[in-house]
Amino acid sequence: MTVKGGGCGLPGVEGQSLDDIWRSLESWEDSIKDPRNYQVKVLNSLLDGYAKTEYGERVGAAEVESIEDYRKSFPRVGYADIKPYVDEVRGGNCRAFLYEEPLSWVLTRGSTGESKVFPVTRSHLREIFDCGSRAVMNYALKSGGPDMLGGRVLNLNFPSNVEMLDVAGRRVIYGYSSGTYAKLNPVLRGFALIPRQEEIDDLETGLSRRDWERRFELIYQKSRDERVVFIIGVAPVQTAFGRYVKRKHGVYPKHLWELGAIFTTSVAKIQTRYAPALKSLYGEVPVVEMYTATEGAFAQQRDSLPYVVPNYDTYLFEVEKGGRVKMLHELERGEWGRLIVSTSMLPRYRIGDMIESMGKNYFRVFGRATRRTIVEHAIYRALFRWFI
Repeated sequence: MTVKGGGCGLPGVEGQSLDDIWRSLESWEDSIKDPRNYQVKVLNSLLDGYAKTEYGERVGAAEVESIEDYRKSFPRVGYADIKPYVDEVRGGNCRAFLYEEPLSWVLTRGSTGESKVFPVTRSHLREIFDCGSRAVMNYALKSGGPDMLGGRVLNLNFPSNVEMLDVAGRRVIYGYSSGTYAKLNPVLRGFALIPRQEEIDDLETGLSRRDWERRFELIYQKSRDERVVFIIGVAPVQTAFGRYVKRKHGVYPKHLWELGAIFTTSVAKIQTRYAPALKSLYGEVPVVEMYTATEGAFAQQRDSLPYVVPNYDTYLFEVEKGGRVKMLHELERGEWGRLIVSTSMLPRYRIGDMIESMGKNYFRVFGRATRRTIVEHAIYRALFRWFI
C-alpha cells in the first residue's frame, strides 16, 4: 500500500508505504539508543546543505569537522537575525540562506508576539511529514494495527490562505503553517483529513471568535457521521471545538466518535493543563503529546510516559544552560535550558522554548524562554527537587 501525500503537484514530496513507515520508526528508535552518533550524522548532512548557501560560505561551513567547529563557526540566531536573509530569499536570491528553492511560504501563529514568515523547502516538508507522522503511526501500529488506517482525522487546522506575499515580483497566497502542511499533505500517512483543507480555506475566515465558530460548524457538519479515529491539533483549539459542539448542538464529541487517541501539540503543559479537559470532552482516551512548530516536528510521545522523545535522526539539538551550550542528549535528569535546533533550513536557531530532561532521553517542554517562565521553574525545582 502506498499512501500519497504531497498534493498540489509538488515534486519530491512523496507518500510512504507501510515499509517506509516501519523504517522511519526503526530509525527513530535506533537514534534514541545512540543519540551521539546519530547527531554527528545529522550534523554532517546539514553541513552539506549549508555549504551550498551564501550564509554557509560566509561562516565556513565546508571547513566544519565537529560539533565544536560548528559552534565556533555558526552563531546562535533568532528570527530577527535571519530575517534579512529571508527577505533576500523573498527577493529572488534563494542561495542567500537556502540550498533549495522555496515551494511555499508559511505564517506562524504569533503566540508570543508578531507573526513570522518562513519559506518552505522540499527538505523541510519531508522532515515535517516524516517526523510529524511518527506519533500517530507509532501509536496506531502499536495499539490498533493497520486496521486503524481506514479512519478519518479531524482537521482542526488554521487556514492556509490568509494574506498575499510579494515573492520575487509575484503575488503569492500564503497562510498558517498547520493549514499549509495539511493542504500539501492531505492524506496523513493513511489517515484522510476531514474536512479537506480546501473546504476550510473556502470559508475565508480569520481568527476571531465568529470566524472560529463558522469553521467549527463546517467541521462538525462534515464529520459528525464519519468514522473519526483521531484528532490532531493545537490543544486550545481542540478544547474550544469540543465546547462549541456541546454548546451549539447539545452533544459531547465523545458521543459522536469512538476516538483511538488525541494528538495534541503547540503548547506547554499539555498533560497537566489540557489533558483532563480534553478527556472530559472526547472521552477517556490517550492524550499523545507532539512537540511541533512551524520550524519543525521535533519530538513526540513514545509510550505511556507523559514526555516527548526527540527526533535525533533528523534534527540537531543543543541547549543553552547557564551560559554554556551542550547537546540535548547530554543533559542529566533534572537539567534544563533554552533549546537550539538545527534543521535543513535553520542553522543553530533559538526556537524560544525551555526544555528539561526527565532522564533516558525523555523530555518535557515547559514553556517559552521568558524571564517569568525561568523564574517560576527555578522556584518549582527548588521546592519540589526531592520529588522530581
